[in-house]
Amino acid sequence: MMSHMPLLSILIWLPIIGGLLVAFSERGEYSRVAKWVAVIISLILLGFCIPLYQDFDPLTYHMQFVESHLWFDFAGFKVRYGLGVDGVSLILILLTCFTNLIVILSAWNSVRYKVTHYMAIFLILTGITNGVFAATDSILFYVFFEAMLIPMFLGIGVWGAGRRSYAAIKFFLYTFLGSIFMLVAFVYLGYKAGGDFSIAGFTMLKIPANIQDLIFLAFLAGFAVKVPMWPVHTWLPDAHTEAPAGGSVVLAALMLKVGVYGFIRFSLPIVPGVHEAFDWLLIGLSLIAIVYVGFASLAQKDMKRLIAYSSVSHMGFSTLGIFMAFMIIGVTGDRADAVLGVQGAVFLMFSHAFVSGALFIGVGYMYDRMHTRMIKDFGGVTAVMPVFAAFYMLFAMANAGLPGTSGFVGEFLVILAAFKAHVWIAALASLTLVVGAAYTLWMYKRVFFGAIVNMKLKDLKDINGLELLIFILLAVPVVLFGVYPQAILHLTEVTVQHFVDVVMISLHKGSYQ
Repeated sequence: MMSHMPLLSILIWLPIIGGLLVAFSERGEYSRVAKWVAVIISLILLGFCIPLYQDFDPLTYHMQFVESHLWFDFAGFKVRYGLGVDGVSLILILLTCFTNLIVILSAWNSVRYKVTHYMAIFLILTGITNGVFAATDSILFYVFFEAMLIPMFLGIGVWGAGRRSYAAIKFFLYTFLGSIFMLVAFVYLGYKAGGDFSIAGFTMLKIPANIQDLIFLAFLAGFAVKVPMWPVHTWLPDAHTEAPAGGSVVLAALMLKVGVYGFIRFSLPIVPGVHEAFDWLLIGLSLIAIVYVGFASLAQKDMKRLIAYSSVSHMGFSTLGIFMAFMIIGVTGDRADAVLGVQGAVFLMFSHAFVSGALFIGVGYMYDRMHTRMIKDFGGVTAVMPVFAAFYMLFAMANAGLPGTSGFVGEFLVILAAFKAHVWIAALASLTLVVGAAYTLWMYKRVFFGAIVNMKLKDLKDINGLELLIFILLAVPVVLFGVYPQAILHLTEVTVQHFVDVVMISLHKGSYQ
């Protein structure tokens, strides 16, 4: 019976409408009604994810749970309210709904200012993000893509730390300006498709080579900023540093993934020939993010800023796994090798959400107790918060790519595929296992080990109750998918294989001429 329901529309509009209801619920600095309504909506949302997962067929690459209604028809241009999911978008929607619950729970005791509005904007952001991952019409995708900026801008600007206004404006301008070029590309492709803005239809178009270059640049501008790729990554450390804990979690777990998802859904299938021509440039930018930004993490003195830089490095691994597909196809012609790299990139997107989210929430726990995020202000935390230290060690090791955690699987698959393309690419990418361990363990040692030099630390209380529950909810997938990654790889395998097939067919036809 559930399979006949518009599940995707429910997952989009339930949190949006629920967020509006929360915004107009009981007012007050410590509104418990808003908190409970937000939690109930989050649990209902997860409940609807169950039939979405159960009824999904991982053996086909075709869009499932399809919804299509004419939105508006103007001068021959037809924009549709089109929704659907494949393996990649499915896991990202499930991730979005799970992250929403974590964000709501993590704000239960830490947010004391405009509580109703805080809960409301993150519920609304959840619905919008689900819309991004479910949209099958490019204009609908763009509407959701841009709408994400508004609640996040408010989240940073209202509940952020010291330089919140600067960080919020920088975040908005970077991401908004990049996406304008993407819209122009959508309009052109819709015109070439006879007024149809269907994403699937765009992949069938024959586009002149010079126009393909412009579309490539337009997509690169829109999605590279969102990832973010080097050198347009500078907005992210500021946004992460000043954002509230929930905002940092959403940025790391979801918003960065939208850029990688955009490359998979639009950029590579529509203009694959351009990516083949510029594969060294794209791979080079990814390697800079992995290595250079990884070393930049070592120089950070603020814990949130260090984790933010590490996110740029990890997302560089995702883009590397995707863009290497063209070089692998050119070198070996082996579909399985290309699939391996893209699978690693997709898995890394999924895993990074739990790991980075937990690291940011942990910093939030310490900030609530000490009102500082500077590494120099800590030391010996293990002595007073042993449970917290144990969980944070797990997440730190996952961030460093320790085998047995989910953080290892995606990086291993990408490195394995990189050897098929070029041994030096694999060697440079492998440096992240050393650099990542260096900055992660350096931070952990300074914060958790050694003597207690700050007397305020002696009065800290260990995590328990809700804080402990949140860490358990995040630790389970980190261990589960590290031990049994096939649970995710199985869902995305056929979709990724189809994606690689589309690229191979386009390249063999010589579409870039």
